[in-house]
Amino acid sequence: MKYHKQLERRTFSQDRFEILIKRLKSGKATFNELTELDEIVNRDATIRESILEEMQAVNNPPEGPKPDDIIYDQPGKKLTLLDKILAFINRLFNMVTAGELNTALLN
Repeated sequence: MKYHKQLERRTFSQDRFEILIKRLKSGKATFNELTELDEIVNRDATIRESILEEMQAVNNPPEGPKPDDIIYDQPGKKLTLLDKILAFINRLFNMVTAGELNTALLN
């Protein structure tokens, strides 16, 4: 079963605007096409509003985190052999107890 794309109502100005913008971005627009693009933007209020919204979004990007908000990872102390052995035993104990819980849940 094929699902068809929803039809979209577009005016000639909107189609021509998209074509001219693509040519402008690719660097192939002629002076006459740039003049036509300018006329379309000045004539069509919806296109003009969308361009103004895009310009505002580009000029006012959302603020990122401030330098005070960034938490830097501090290097920890070096683990001794005893610390490594204790950590291994703790992990082993946790695996055993988790395994016992899983078998208890399965029964």
